[in-house]
Amino acid sequence: MRTVRVLSAALLTLGLAAAPAVADASPSPSRDSSAAPTRAGTSFRTATEFEQGQRATASGSTGDYLYWSFPADTGQRPTVRATVKLPDTHAAQTWQIDVYDGLRRRQACQYGAQTRTAAADASSVDLTCVLRTVRAWSEPWANDPLPGTYYIRLTATGVPASDLGLPVDTEVRADSKDIGGPAAVDGSLAEPLVPGIATKSEDQQENAAVLAGLQPEDGWASGWWSDRWVWTAVGGVLAALAGVAGYALTRGAGRPARVPPSA
Repeated sequence: MRTVRVLSAALLTLGLAAAPAVADASPSPSRDSSAAPTRAGTSFRTATEFEQGQRATASGSTGDYLYWSFPADTGQRPTVRATVKLPDTHAAQTWQIDVYDGLRRRQACQYGAQTRTAAADASSVDLTCVLRTVRAWSEPWANDPLPGTYYIRLTATGVPASDLGLPVDTEVRADSKDIGGPAAVDGSLAEPLVPGIATKSEDQQENAAVLAGLQPEDGWASGWWSDRWVWTAVGGVLAALAGVAGYALTRGAGRPARVPPSA
């Protein structure tokens, strides 16, 4: 019974220790929509920044390239969604959403409808791109997602000449699921990938070039820590408890009282 009590207490302690790691697996919370941007950039340099969880909106014309950017950190698996509200009258149109990292490398989508064709009677079209999990470190030759700024480009392809310039309304949103320890690697970046140059206007003066100004709510987490350490410690404690329990079960009751000690 004593062994059972010890094991129960240990498992309760391990459950409490693992709770934060499990909680990290939830999607990012929704941000205040009142602060979300209502315009889009027309190039990487003028991409409009927004936070994960916000719904950014913009009005544009069919045939334009619309750009936004958002920060993504280690262990996150971003999902980018876009909705295009089409004019009442239009021909069939194909819309596409592309995501680039801070080095402007196009990132492949794991799954999702990255490209869709809207029929002539469609009122809107929805696009989705689920990226791979952002890694803390990668080989120089690899194209793995790394922590830093990510760019969204939304545009229509193969548009008939009669539809060029027609007004459209767009919405984009980026959310992430925290993968945590399973995505941890042995290494980290010294700094996030934010070399992309943006511009902002200060007091009606000329636009000034600045680095991407947004970062995750809790700051960049590149470093040695991950919840893999928690599960490693959990495994070590469980192995020790298994050893103690095995010894208690196999050692027996000791020398019977009726048997005299050996000389």
